[in-house]
Amino acid sequence: MNAVTIDEHSSPLNAEQAAQLTSLIQSLSPAQATWISGYLAGLNAHAAIGEVAAPQAASAPAAGASEPLTVLYGSQTGNAEDVAEQLVAAAEAAGLSAKAIDMLDYKPRDLKKEQNLIICVSTHGEGDPPDNAEELHEFIYGKKAPKLEGVKFSVLAFGDSSYEHFCQTGRDFDTQLEKLGATRVVDRVDLDVDFDEAAEAWIDNVVSRFKDELGGGEPAPAHGNVTVMPGTAAQPAASQWSRKNPFQAELLTNVVLNGRGSDKEVHHIELDTEDSGLSWEPGDSLGIIPSNDPQVVAELIAALGASADEEVTGLDGEVSLEHALTHQYEITTLTRPFIEKYAERAANDELNALLVEEAREQLAAYMDGRFIIDLVEDYPVADMTGADFVRLLRKLPPRLYSIASSHAANPDEIHLTVAAVRYQAHGRDRHGVASIQLADRSEDTKLPIYIDHNKNFKLPSDDDAPIIMIGPGTGIAPFRAFMEEREERGAGGRNWVFFGAQHFRTDFYYQTDWLRWRDDGLLTRMDVAFSRDQADKVYVQHKLREASADVFDWIESGATIYVCGDANAMAADVHDALLDIIAEHANLDAEGAAGYLKNLQKEKRYQRDVY
Repeated sequence: MNAVTIDEHSSPLNAEQAAQLTSLIQSLSPAQATWISGYLAGLNAHAAIGEVAAPQAASAPAAGASEPLTVLYGSQTGNAEDVAEQLVAAAEAAGLSAKAIDMLDYKPRDLKKEQNLIICVSTHGEGDPPDNAEELHEFIYGKKAPKLEGVKFSVLAFGDSSYEHFCQTGRDFDTQLEKLGATRVVDRVDLDVDFDEAAEAWIDNVVSRFKDELGGGEPAPAHGNVTVMPGTAAQPAASQWSRKNPFQAELLTNVVLNGRGSDKEVHHIELDTEDSGLSWEPGDSLGIIPSNDPQVVAELIAALGASADEEVTGLDGEVSLEHALTHQYEITTLTRPFIEKYAERAANDELNALLVEEAREQLAAYMDGRFIIDLVEDYPVADMTGADFVRLLRKLPPRLYSIASSHAANPDEIHLTVAAVRYQAHGRDRHGVASIQLADRSEDTKLPIYIDHNKNFKLPSDDDAPIIMIGPGTGIAPFRAFMEEREERGAGGRNWVFFGAQHFRTDFYYQTDWLRWRDDGLLTRMDVAFSRDQADKVYVQHKLREASADVFDWIESGATIYVCGDANAMAADVHDALLDIIAEHANLDAEGAAGYLKNLQKEKRYQRDVY
């Protein structure tokens, strides 16, 4: 959306209403703005007869659209799902019939029945599909995949260019659907972490092209016939704060959770959200719009041979180079797309040699542990200005942290569990952008924050249902929120937590809370794995295997299993342990155990928030 300001002097709104409306409008995507304009038109049209309009974007088929669009989304944290829903709203506003379906709920064999197929899918970890896309991804590569001649399709891929296999799952779907005979209507778009504008442009293009393909249709009606009783609202009010319009939060508490002598540095952070209107559920994450370390900015400017005061075109107009590098652009993480753009300016044979396909391993080795400043120093470009350099950078992405507190228990505060990232590589001290800002510099300024809702990591609606929580290290954060929430609800369900860290004496995060919940009877059981307190390293997956009979009994009794933390090693090891537990106690072979666990996933009884 372009910047919009409501002038209260020329409108019937008072100053407060005008400010609220301006804030809301600036946070909307084009699809959302279209929806609201139709909704308000419906309200106005029915005001005289007492009817209140209901939104039609996701409920009524549009007139004249005989071939519906099927929008399948695969998403670990919800971004692909959100964009899929925006696409459906935009399509129906344009007169097309559309529906969004979670890939986990979709029957793969139905692919051959589709006429117009749109895929919105993220890539998880090192090129893997998200949990809810695994089955469909495997199916299209299997022997039972159907021929898809006559199917029109388009793919939107979500990813992070700091990973080697950027948008790999989206690329897989795009390539394989074409191999199966489907016809691409709109070219695949690969989205990086800052994807809002590109996603909106893709939605506009897809809706326009499919409308042309299908012969269009009349725009969907702007109102329906749902009557809302006086004093009630048709839709709950949305927060005015978002990634585009974050809330400025003050730091309340910053405490190191580790004891003296620990090799770790984990901070408990509390932020003030009073009067913000922010609301969240256990399992949601907090998005933080970070700023780069002033020292790192100064070192990079010096390496460029530029001036901090040089005027450059930033994200929102002309700013100083120092401001742009501090607040607007990613200046640490070294990615292949950045190196490719930088190499065009550097015209260096040695650097170009690293970018050929045969040198992928050498490039990965060079990138490991290095930042952008290393590339600038190793391959200097004599005639590059600060303005030239800024054009090569990607926008500074937000960082997400699992919320470690319940809104019901702490409505005016958000708690985080943050591991401070500090290390040395290639002769230079390195550190994380947001984690060190939170650990070292969060008292200096207000932090821009927003809620990132995770629909795929939620407590069961049944308060009497048992839960098993597996969260080593900072992965324990959301489970602290789970316990606070269940305590506030007076939930009767049994609660079992597996926690792991290096040492009992120095790294038992939130020990006082866990012991209190155990003494109060809320925490039914806690198994801990302190890996360095004995000769043989012990991790949470080992504790799962030791308690395998009880774990399976809880699962059979309706327990939901939650896993949070490291995706590369821990999550895979825990997954394998669960498969072995199920195979042993359900007397199943490997295929049967995998099917059992997949069914738990479909029932939302196996949920993972791994990173």
